[in-house]
Amino acid sequence: LLGSLGALASTIGGVMYMHPFAGGATLLSSGSGLILYTMFVWWRDVPRESTYEGHHTKVVQLGLRYGFTLFIVSEVMFFSAFFRAFFHSPSAPTVEIGAIWPPEGIEVLDPWGIPFLNTLILLSSGA
Repeated sequence: LLGSLGALASTIGGVMYMHPFAGGATLLSSGSGLILYTMFVWWRDVPRESTYEGHHTKVVQLGLRYGFTLFIVSEVMFFSAFFRAFFHSPSAPTVEIGAIWPPEGIEVLDPWGIPFLNTLILLSSGA
């Protein structure tokens, strides 16, 4: 509950900060502080519960493993949908944009310039 309230406060505070509303920076920093506090307490309690208190039985460990596996699967599905939408746009341009890809007035980047360099940096950072 505290983490979700922190996420709400940081989102609203971020919007208020980007538009010149009074108190936006305060709300953003307090929301970010709540999120950091929640992360600290959560990551402090999980090893403590398992190591010192013995609460993590085999069933709890299995549940944590399944939860993390489902998180990874959801991320894979999200990025699959993202790339599917990305590659669907040029393969089937709609009538609303003139049935051409890229739409008129959009200047296309050279893929062998900055995008290629960024891809190399991204892939080499994984190594």
